[in-house]
Amino acid sequence: MGRISARGIGISGSHPEGNRPERLTNPHVQQKHVAMKFRPLTFSRRSDEEMRARAESLYEDLRTRRSVREFSADPIPLDVVRRCIASACSAPSGANKQPWTFVLVTDPEIKAKIKEAAEKEERDFYERRASEEWLRDLDPFGTGPSKPFLTTAPALIVVFAQRTGPADDGDEPARHYYVTESVGIAVGFLLTALHHAGFATLTHTPSPMRFLASLLGRPKNERAYMLIPVGFPASDCAVPNISKKTLEDVLVEY
Repeated sequence: MGRISARGIGISGSHPEGNRPERLTNPHVQQKHVAMKFRPLTFSRRSDEEMRARAESLYEDLRTRRSVREFSADPIPLDVVRRCIASACSAPSGANKQPWTFVLVTDPEIKAKIKEAAEKEERDFYERRASEEWLRDLDPFGTGPSKPFLTTAPALIVVFAQRTGPADDGDEPARHYYVTESVGIAVGFLLTALHHAGFATLTHTPSPMRFLASLLGRPKNERAYMLIPVGFPASDCAVPNISKKTLEDVLVEY
C-alpha cells in the first residue's frame, strides 16, 4: 500500500534472474530486521474470454449481497467462517504489517453483553447525538436503537485495528502504516468471502465502540473497527428496496 520513493534509497544485492534488488536499505535509518528476500510470483494469466466470464460471475454474485438485520438462529458451519477470515487475512496492508485482529464470538453470554452495551450507545445516538438530517437519512432503513440481531445471529466477528504492533525486547511498539486503509481492505475481503460462501452479514458500527475492547479483553493498541453479525437470513427477512449507483455514475476514464 502506498508507493516508496526511490529517492534516498540504496539498493544492494542482486537477483539470480536479473537486476531485481534483494533488499532496500535506507542509509539514514538503522536497520534491525533481516533483509527481505524475493521469490518468483505465482500468477496464472488467463484468456480474455475467461477473464470476462470470471468478472461477470463475481459481479452477479456480489450484486445480490444485502445488509441483513433479521437473522435465523440456525447454527452455521464455523469452519467455513474461519476460512473466510483466513481469506480476509490475505489482504494487502501497509508495509505488510497486517494490522488487524478478528475476534469470533459465539458465546451467548458474551453476545448478550455486547448487545446490551451496543444498545446503550445506540439509544444515546438516536436520542441525543444524531442530527435531524442524519435521522432523516436513516428513516427509510427502519433502523433504531434496538439491535436484536446481535444475539440472534449465531456468530459475531469483531474486527479490531492495531494502531501499533507489539514491542520487541523492551523496544518501542512497532509502527503500523495506513492502518485504516489496510483494515478496510481486509473487511472488504471478509464480506466478499462470507457472501460468496453463502452467509448473510451486516456491517454494524455502534459509536463509540470502546466497549468492545473492554468486553473482549483486547490490548490498548487495538481499537474496534467494525462489528459483523454472520448467519443465515430469517425466513421472513425483508430488506429496504434500494438501488445502487450505475457504473456511469461513479466511473471516470481518461
